[in-house]
Amino acid sequence: MSPPLIIAVDGPAAAGKGTLARRLAATLGLPYLDTGLLYRAVARRVINSGGDPADAAAAEAAARSLHAADTARTDLRGPPVDSAASTVAAHPGVRAALLDFQRNFARTEGGVLDGRDIGTVIFPDAPIKLFVTASAAARGHRRWLELQARGVAADLAEITEEVRRRDANDAARAAAPMVAAADAIPLDTTTLDADAAFATAMALIQARLKAGLHS
Repeated sequence: MSPPLIIAVDGPAAAGKGTLARRLAATLGLPYLDTGLLYRAVARRVINSGGDPADAAAAEAAARSLHAADTARTDLRGPPVDSAASTVAAHPGVRAALLDFQRNFARTEGGVLDGRDIGTVIFPDAPIKLFVTASAAARGHRRWLELQARGVAADLAEITEEVRRRDANDAARAAAPMVAAADAIPLDTTTLDADAAFATAMALIQARLKAGLHS
């Protein structure tokens, strides 16, 4: 039997990787996991307890007490959690606490997982790795539109600057920094809508799978 298919979809915030990963999973009949929600849920637990996301011990304790139901909360989006999620994700203890959760998710049936270190740390041997990017301006605008749609007042310039700060934090952290895996396929969605990004990704995946069958 062939091993279960695992597709790693990494990239910065608001690049469109979540929308893309969900659609890939549905089309290919694979389970889907938004790993960013795990860190957002940890951040929300810390915030709600009155703790400081920069406190490594508090963040690790929140991660170790995390339940799957925590990822279904409706208050995991927005600037405060965006920033706190990036902060808690930088703690090695948090990443260690969530590592097995992520690996066990796709070990048996495969899956599509999106995050920032799926292809480099969680599943470095995944046969398909996509690194989805877009310009900071495009991603800031997308995040601003999301907030507007939910009735959340936000300043476009501030949201875009927060996107840039998060990029810098995620790339500079010592624990599993956000970098493209050496064998990841780059996909820039700056000028692509969701349908075009999906069509491009599917063509890239099919080409990689076909090449693998003949290698």
